[in-house]
Formats: sequence, structure tokens, C-alpha cells
Amino acid sequence: MENNNKIIAPPSPIEIIKENSNYLRGTIIESLNNQLTGSIKEQDQVLSKFHGTYQQQDRDLDDERKHQKLEPLYSFLIRVRVPGGITTSAQWLALDELADKYADKTLKLTTRQAFQFHGVLKRNLKTTMQEINKTLLDTIAACGDVNRNVMSSANPFESPLHAEVAEDAKRISAHLTPQTAAYHEIWHDGKLIEGGEKEEEPLYGKTYLPRKFKTAIAIPPRNDTDVLSNDLGFIAIIENGQLSGYNVTVGGGMAYTFGNNNTYPRVADVVGYIPKDKIVEVSEAVLVFQRDHGNRSDRKNARLKYTVDRLGLDYFHSELKRTHGIQLEVAKPYKFATLGDKYGWSKSADGHWHYTVFVEGGKLIDRAGYPAKTALREVAKSHTGSFILTGNQNVVIAQVSEKLKPKIESILKKYNVIDGKSLSQLRQNSIACAALPLCGLAFAEAERYLPSLVDKLDKVLEANGLLNEPITIRMTGCANGCGRPFLAEIGLVGRAPGKYNLYLGASFVGDRLNKLYKEMLSEEEIIAALTPILEDYAKTRDTNEHFGNFVIRKGYVKATTEGKKFHE
Repeated sequence: MENNNKIIAPPSPIEIIKENSNYLRGTIIESLNNQLTGSIKEQDQVLSKFHGTYQQQDRDLDDERKHQKLEPLYSFLIRVRVPGGITTSAQWLALDELADKYADKTLKLTTRQAFQFHGVLKRNLKTTMQEINKTLLDTIAACGDVNRNVMSSANPFESPLHAEVAEDAKRISAHLTPQTAAYHEIWHDGKLIEGGEKEEEPLYGKTYLPRKFKTAIAIPPRNDTDVLSNDLGFIAIIENGQLSGYNVTVGGGMAYTFGNNNTYPRVADVVGYIPKDKIVEVSEAVLVFQRDHGNRSDRKNARLKYTVDRLGLDYFHSELKRTHGIQLEVAKPYKFATLGDKYGWSKSADGHWHYTVFVEGGKLIDRAGYPAKTALREVAKSHTGSFILTGNQNVVIAQVSEKLKPKIESILKKYNVIDGKSLSQLRQNSIACAALPLCGLAFAEAERYLPSLVDKLDKVLEANGLLNEPITIRMTGCANGCGRPFLAEIGLVGRAPGKYNLYLGASFVGDRLNKLYKEMLSEEEIIAALTPILEDYAKTRDTNEHFGNFVIRKGYVKATTEGKKFHE
């Protein structure tokens, strides 16, 4: 099938930078060696993302440093790629130490099962990257216009099926990782490949993808990876106790730009079914489709979701068949029940125990009365199993033996570590992005502010007997969607300092977007807007009716039936 709806426009400046970068080298080494500034060149800021690091600045200090006639306090975010979120105790201890030594003494657990270090100064950047590499983890492709960290349902040790899915996540990640030697040359003192033109990127070419590309796998009934928010997703199909294959989903994505209605969040389409042995082949085929047809002129319309909407699913199917000989089968039935994690202790069939720790906003730090970072460090010193990051910013202490369980329990008790079960369901189902002060895109607070807002909303919930009612709430500092706010029953997106747009009506299982309810609300106005709706929910909800469904049934917002209707 031919489709002539092509983009005929000059490439964006970012595309030119990528094409001229000599496979992501640019002048990064020169920028790192320049000791006159804490920043790197603008073009190298684009390329460094492919290597897993962003330049940021401490915006809390901007006015003071400007007054002192100093440049902003530049530093770098480093994102550690962790396919499926699985690390060893030795890796955990090493990353914990790096956070204290070179970053801001916190470990940020991301919504994509990765670690982030914040506040790494340029002079320590290369050393930190090398130390990460020594743990047998890396940062390549953790950011940039490539396939990012591949997510997988949280605990691969829960069952043999979960382990099988986790292995598939690793295989996809390995196959879609960029092949450029620039990463090892720049960060690990590898030998320079002369000329560079002889080098090849078999999948990506010289300009890589038009935009970032996110992949996830979920195992029903738990959608703990928000699989439909991803460019590419796989929903495991279990038949007769065996993993038979996957439903394939394409075109998810959360970001949009305020004031630009040609941009919108989108829930992925379920486009078909594949046998389990086809998962890597299909991953490549979808990536190639986006590589060849994505918008390289306008980055705001460059994600796969826009490519699918522009060209249509019929053309998508025809291209998969043309380029890779793939004919998707009819999708098979599945059902999600929740987006959340299993808190506290659980036991798998192999006799091991697993303990999920609640980490509010994914910010693992020692706070007064709650030294959670120290507690997990002490656990890691004794633990012989694994640590697993979840898509909800929590961490699972996995593979605990019956013999070791009492010791782990005593450490957790000593440091007052909580599993989350004692908290309100609203807090248990909360997510916040990093936002201020370091994210240059943020208009408002998120990670530092959401806990105190939930404190106040909990009082409303308690007054209405709703503390144990599962409701999702997510907050981000801007509309780029890092915390997936548009799939929350209550979504709060920063517009200005202390001001948020309030979105309502997403499904509890992650298959429907929410809708804008009110704009530019202060904290007082947020609580005033939500209180009567929560009171109504307490009095008139149907049996087992989730909050997101309730606000649509009662007419507070209309249902968002597809991404293109998000603004209607």
C-alpha cells in the first residue's frame, strides 16, 4: 500500500547536528576539557543525551549567582540504563556510593525503571560514567533519539513467566542499542576510529531516530509499566499457563506543548498479536518504520504517535510486511486490573520472598526520622538477591531466602522503612517527576511538592471515608509527561510557579487519557476543586467504580476517546 503523505520540509537543526556529529562524537571531548566553564557547547548538549547525560543548572541559585556575576551553577544529570530495572546488591552499593561522592547524595528512581544522578559537576562527569561502567551497567541510549531503557513487569522472579518476559526485555534492549564506538571513546578512553565515515549504525544510520523511542512489556492483569504510554509495547498473552506470545501496541506517548493543539498525549493502539519468538524482529521493524517515516522537520510532531496518525495503521501494517515480512495476527483478549505495585512481602513459587518498598516520588534520600537510603544500603550489604526498580518509582528487594528474611526485616524495622500499605491509596498510587530546581523544562514543582499536597488531600479523603479507595495521582512540572500525568485519574501539570492544570478522568488501568478540568490553579484552588468531587464520589459512586470512570459518568469531564480529541 502506497502512502504519499510524506513530510517535505527542511530537516530541523537537531537533525543537522546529528548528521554532522560523526556518529555522536561531535566536540564532546573538547567541551569536557574546557575548564573555563561548567557547561558544554550547545551542539554537544544535544549529543551528550545519546550518551545518557543532560546538562542542567540549579535554578534555585540563578538570581544569587547572577548578582555575583557568576555563570549559572551548571551540573549534569546521568541516567543509568537498567533493562527491566534489575540490579545486583553489588551494583546497588556502587551506585549508592557514587550518589554520595559525585552527585547530590540522592538516588532518583525513574518512572522507566532507571537510576538518575543529579548535580554531577562537569569535572566529575567522565569519572562517574567510568565508575558506572565498572558495575557492568551503562548509560548509552538512556536518553536521546534512540530506543530508551526497555521496561518490563516489575519482578522477574515472581514466576517463570515473569522471568521469560524479563529476558525478552533484555534481548530487545541489546538489539536496539546504538553500535557507535563514540561512547567508549569519549567516556572510557577507547581507541578513536579514524575518519568515522567507515563506521556504521546498522539500524539507526547517521541521524538515528527523529525523536526518542520508548518500549515496554506488561503482564496482565498488572499494567505496572504503563505499557500503552510507550511508542512500542508488548502485552504478554498467557495460554494454558505458558507465554504464547504478545499483543503488539504502537503509538503511545505522553508529551504535548502548551498552546499547540497539533501536539497531544496518546494511548497506543493494539495492532495485533505475534508469537513470542518474533518479539525482537517486530521491535526492529517498528523502529525502522519510525526511522524512515517519522517527522524530521518538526520535533514537536516527531514521535511515533504522530507518524501513526499521519500515515494510518493500514500503511503501518503494509510497511512491516514490506520491510520485514511481518504479518501481525489478530490481537488476543487480555484484561488489566491495576497500574500499581504489590507492596510489602510476597512469596514466589520457588520459595523466595520479595519486599516492595514505597519510595515517594522516586527520591531515595535520608530524611529526618526516615533514613531510607541508608536502610537499603544496609540491606544490600547482606542481601544475596537482587534489587528491582519499578515503573512506579519504587524498589523491590527481591530473591530473599527464608533464612535471610528475618535479618532483612530487622534492618527495615530499625530504619522505619515502610512498604506503603499504611499510607493512603492516593499516596501509594502517586508519581512525580524531578522538576525544579534542576530540570530546565519545568514551570513548577513536582517531586518536592506533591507529598505535601497529598497530605492535604488525605484529610479530604479521610473525612469522606476514601483513604483506602485506590485513586491515581501524578504531578509533573511541565507537559512533557515524564511522570505520565495524562494517564492519572487526577493529573496535575505545572504551568507557572505554584500554578497547575488539573486533569481528570483517566482510567485506573492505563487505557484512557484524562481531560483538562481547570487551568492555572493554586494549591487552595486545587483542593477547592477536588473536594466537592471527592465528596460526591464518596456518596454516589457505583459498586467498585473507579474515580476516573466516576467523573466521566457524572459529567465533570468528557471521556478522551483518542489522542487527537484530547483538547476537545
